[in-house]
Amino acid sequence: MRVRNWLAAAGAVAAALLVPPLVTSGLDADAGAQLRGVRVLVPNAPGGGYDTTARTAAKAMEDAGLIRNAEVFNLPGAGGTVGLGRIVNERGNGKLVMSMGLGVVGSVYTNKSRSSLQDTTPIAKLTEEPDIVVVGKDSPYQNIGQLIADWKADPGAVPVGGGSSPGGPDHLAPMLMAKAVGLAPRTVTYVQFDGGGELLAAVLGRKISFGVSGVGEYADQIKAGSLRVLAVTGPNRIPGVDAPTLTEAGIDVKFTNWRGIVAPPGISEKERVALVELFRQLHDTRQWRDAVARNGWTDAYAPAEKFGEFLTAENARVATVLKELGLA
Repeated sequence: MRVRNWLAAAGAVAAALLVPPLVTSGLDADAGAQLRGVRVLVPNAPGGGYDTTARTAAKAMEDAGLIRNAEVFNLPGAGGTVGLGRIVNERGNGKLVMSMGLGVVGSVYTNKSRSSLQDTTPIAKLTEEPDIVVVGKDSPYQNIGQLIADWKADPGAVPVGGGSSPGGPDHLAPMLMAKAVGLAPRTVTYVQFDGGGELLAAVLGRKISFGVSGVGEYADQIKAGSLRVLAVTGPNRIPGVDAPTLTEAGIDVKFTNWRGIVAPPGISEKERVALVELFRQLHDTRQWRDAVARNGWTDAYAPAEKFGEFLTAENARVATVLKELGLA
């Protein structure tokens, strides 16, 4: 009897080990299984584009039943390269991913980061979006032409702010604008803020003349009328936003930002496949499609292998642009 009881107890323990509790279990790559215990690192401050993307994706996953209790946490610094260093140093951690984008690519160069995105494990490219040129509702600038006229007259007296470090999208867009209107990028006063939240306060407080950021970060403020959009950096106008593209305004610039997900190096193939599958499933959910539309993003999904190729190409492209602008 004691032997039988011991065997039953042992069987129960084995079963418990095979089906661990939700809050402590790791990743399961089996088809249809729910991933558990995933943490999402955001390499900039709350309110920025990476933060918005990470929290939107986590909520969509939870609402769609793909995941439960995903933790999103911020580790800002050095244009995202502090977070990049953390993800690279978490080698083999298959329960950690990082929300990132074009800004981190540029910051690797401008901050002379020891870590590179080539050291990470690509999981998925998610979205693209144009930047917008914005001013506060009390700004004297009613259109992009007025702003450019003052900027050309005295570039140092018309500071521009962005939520990314030099080399990031909010920096590259106004530098390309400056070059297109005949200004040397080095004459532009660029004020760096760590994420969209800090930038918003500076724009509304008129501490800078104008800001450049992603449309999704400021959708609510634009609708409320506290921000005025002067121009869109992408090739097309944004539905619901009353502003021309830069090319329509006579400025020969077409620029879009993008965001994706990477994991630490050295994770197991099972863990990599599980994460790639999680973000593929996210892409197919109604919750994510609705969020993409609501934030003014463009669906630019690319799975791991294609995203890895894209990262390599972007790395080379950004290096070339920074050199052409005399900024690297």
